[in-house]
Amino acid sequence: MTATTPSRREREPANPPDPLAADPVLDVVIPVHNEETGLEPCVRRLREYLVAAFPYRFRITIADNASTDGTLRAAESLAAELTEVRVRHLAEKGRGRALRAAWSASEAPVLAYMDVDLSTDLAAIAPLVAPLLSGHSDLAIGSRLARGARVERGPKRELVSRCYNLLLRGTLAARFSDAQCGFKAIRADVASPLLPHVRDEGWFFDTELLVLAQRSGLRIHEVPVDWIDDPDSRVDIVATAVADLKGIVRLAKATATGTVPFGRLREQLGRAPLSVSTPGVPPRLATQLVRFAAVGAASTLAYLALFLLLRPGLGGQPANLLALLVTAVGNTAANRRLTFGITGSSRAGRHQFDGLLVFGLGLALTSGSLALLHAVTSGHGVPVAVELAVLVAANLAATVLRFLLLRGWVFHPARQRPTAAEPSTKEQSAR
Repeated sequence: MTATTPSRREREPANPPDPLAADPVLDVVIPVHNEETGLEPCVRRLREYLVAAFPYRFRITIADNASTDGTLRAAESLAAELTEVRVRHLAEKGRGRALRAAWSASEAPVLAYMDVDLSTDLAAIAPLVAPLLSGHSDLAIGSRLARGARVERGPKRELVSRCYNLLLRGTLAARFSDAQCGFKAIRADVASPLLPHVRDEGWFFDTELLVLAQRSGLRIHEVPVDWIDDPDSRVDIVATAVADLKGIVRLAKATATGTVPFGRLREQLGRAPLSVSTPGVPPRLATQLVRFAAVGAASTLAYLALFLLLRPGLGGQPANLLALLVTAVGNTAANRRLTFGITGSSRAGRHQFDGLLVFGLGLALTSGSLALLHAVTSGHGVPVAVELAVLVAANLAATVLRFLLLRGWVFHPARQRPTAAEPSTKEQSAR
């Protein structure tokens, strides 16, 4: 009996079911113009890599924009042979025009594109697409200028690229590092409202899209890439540079005059501000410091007002004790809710008790400072202004100690977990 040799398709790593059976998760667009020679090896190499390494359905769309050689025939031949390949032909030239048309017509949730020369190592596809699939980011770009990138190209192109991106930072306040690397991806739900506002149809398309995304409050993820310059590149550097400069001027003018509705786009697409909505989960340290400082400033003003109000009748030490005690209770309650994001009545009494222990240390610092001041002056009358100055200095030291103790002990997340004898927050709500 003769053994049957498996076909090439059977020997390839299994991709999820036939791409025709369902919409692809990823649509990789390759915009081409007169790339008859390099198109087929590029598409085959890309497809083989995705079949082997990408775990979801994918599509490769060849976007031919007004080629005059055999590029369209080569693309249609590949599409007839490979089920994952599609062809879109445009009668007018322009990389931006080709990307807009292909992305707008795609049903994939993640849209990407790469140059036909495949200068970027394909291993960067997964880190490019992953943050978009997870929802962590809205756009992702390959960067030849980010830390960790490995690039091989001539000094002329290196200089032009760095100068261009520096110009973008100075004129359009761009925060991304590499606008023109031909390796990008975007979520379809983000691309749909952004694309109508991108006017450029050529090489400036990438830059304009990124600036609009940044100004709209979207998150742009950067992937350091391994990139090797294509010595056969036919990009006219001078013409492209002139077109880019015109695009920068136009976009800067549109931003200044309000032609682009950034406010509406930000409201529609921008990420919501960070907030604490889960009891026991504190905001990040920088936010805690700001909120603690605000609560501390309010507490200090209240403390000084009480001290000045009570001192004439009670004297310095009793007035200091009572003013500190009253403001300490309010300070602990405010920090519990505003600074460390803890809500509900569970453990509120314990937090106040621990807060009073922290208050005791503050009292020791302030009272000790007053005692030392009176000892140094040998009991002679001390001006109120001097007492206040000493107390403010002592309070600053007490404030630093208070924040460290509140964050690392009183309101530490590990101490907020309910014990076996205590109901959880959800159980309390259910009651």
